[in-house]
Amino acid sequence: MSAQLAAHFEALYAASSDPWNVRDAWYEQRKRALLLASLPRERYGYAFEPGCGNGELTAALAPRCTRILACDGAASAVRAARARVPAHAGVVIEQRRLPQDWPEGAALFDLIIVSELAYYFPQDAWAAMVARIAASLAPGGLLLMCHWRHPFDDRVASTDAVHGAAHARAELTGAVHHVETDFLIDGWLRAA
Repeated sequence: MSAQLAAHFEALYAASSDPWNVRDAWYEQRKRALLLASLPRERYGYAFEPGCGNGELTAALAPRCTRILACDGAASAVRAARARVPAHAGVVIEQRRLPQDWPEGAALFDLIIVSELAYYFPQDAWAAMVARIAASLAPGGLLLMCHWRHPFDDRVASTDAVHGAAHARAELTGAVHHVETDFLIDGWLRAA
């Protein structure tokens, strides 16, 4: 992610802990519920949520995961997420700038959720991120992605392109596919 875009997100979260009204907007609540309903297992061991924003999805995932590593590049977003998810044991929220701060050497993840993040990366950088994601998933682990389908100013790549990069990985097999006018949810399992 570019330094200019990182500064943009920092300014957004510094001005408001919920710049997209993720907490209260019905659209966001419904999308989050569909995302959670798309998880094929009731419980996951270790989950990773890059681009956690203000922690609304992290809070919803916490009861279904033993441990979660959530991160965001904006310090203001990390503060908002920590304020939103203070009481859940097993949840760690860190400031990380991806792809350079990818959690190398960590235990493999049973679940990685990428929501409203991938289209901010140039295609080559995102393809490298998908390779890291695939290598970081435990056998049978799930990559679940959800992205807005319409154009907007900050978008670098289309939703179809970023989801297509995961479709192209031989070690990932399609498991979930939900299409709506406004967003796309896809999930892939890592080969056992």
